[in-house]
Amino acid sequence: MFGSPRSKPTRGGVPESVKAEVITKANNLIETVLKPQHIQPPPDNPQFNYIVDLYGKWYRRYFYLCATYRVPDPDARVASFEVKCARMEYAGDNRFHLSFPRHTGQWVELYTGIPLDECLASIRDEPFFFP
Repeated sequence: MFGSPRSKPTRGGVPESVKAEVITKANNLIETVLKPQHIQPPPDNPQFNYIVDLYGKWYRRYFYLCATYRVPDPDARVASFEVKCARMEYAGDNRFHLSFPRHTGQWVELYTGIPLDECLASIRDEPFFFP
């Protein structure tokens, strides 16, 4: 819930069953909704970075929704780079804290202790999590 006090994270890892459920549901959202909305064919003469892939990944207690951007400049140091668009921190009892990154790199937690389906609906519907 927006603005509610944050509960203390539980100790230990994320149960494998929770990880599997998150991966399955997040991949479904990514493939059926987010990729069709945000990945377009490359422009004929690209001048700006553009999204070429969306995916999710676990790191410790966090599940990230990520975008890969292509850099069209042939003289660029890198051909592509990753941007983390949303972060779900496992809070225990099949609930998550949902955050988005500010331009400063700091994560802003919008929701605390919400179920997985609410996290994914927020990622789908709210502009904070736009890749």
